[in-house]
Amino acid sequence: MVAAASAALLALLVSACGGGGDEGTGGAGAVKPAAISQEDLTKLPDATTYGDLPGAPKDPGGDGTGTVLHPKQDLVVYSQVDGEPIAKLPTRQVGSPTWVPVIAEQGEWAQVLLPTRPNGASGWVHATDDAVESATNDYAVIVDRDAFRLEITKNGESLGSWTIGTGKPEHPTPKGRAYIIASIKETVNDYSPIVLPLSYHSDSHETFGGGPGTVGIHTWPDNSFVGKATSDGCIRVTQEALDQLVKLPLGTIVDIV
Repeated sequence: MVAAASAALLALLVSACGGGGDEGTGGAGAVKPAAISQEDLTKLPDATTYGDLPGAPKDPGGDGTGTVLHPKQDLVVYSQVDGEPIAKLPTRQVGSPTWVPVIAEQGEWAQVLLPTRPNGASGWVHATDDAVESATNDYAVIVDRDAFRLEITKNGESLGSWTIGTGKPEHPTPKGRAYIIASIKETVNDYSPIVLPLSYHSDSHETFGGGPGTVGIHTWPDNSFVGKATSDGCIRVTQEALDQLVKLPLGTIVDIV
């Protein structure tokens, strides 16, 4: 989050914590989207943690592609390949560059996970070289709520695991395939030097502290949370775990099971 806005935005965001389709260039993947005017682009809702896209396609599950995308400018998100525009993906999310994981590909089209409500929202973007920057991300995070364990992997190989804390029964940590949307340096609260907001939101807090109830990963002033379900939905980790998590690229999948 940008320095000037980080304190206020962080308080709003995480105060609650107190593929399908055939690959290749033929068929539908070769279809180019219809041109959209700047006026119509402006009218599209932003695909951010503050957004809500109830009509967006749900994450179909399955293996990801290991690719993440960064829009070079506001990027139109479609309901399907050559479908209706449903949103626009901005270049930045809460002060960090926008990177979204690709979960399916059809030619020049990519299905990406979105950071909006509802949890698991996705959409299709026309991912040409002039529209997006792409990168390979071999990392993933697995959060086992029942075992209170968080594991970081690279190419499927474990790099380490730690005991964590999760949401209390009335405010559980939501299950699903989320991803890291930003890295925020904390300047107000003292519970964590850095907070990693995820693309998922609380199922029990529609809002919290004036924000959208974004679920995040962060530390806590002491280790009383370890192995316990005591948060309002966020994932509490030790400083050792956070030190490794902050090294991961934005857009890294966090699979919460």
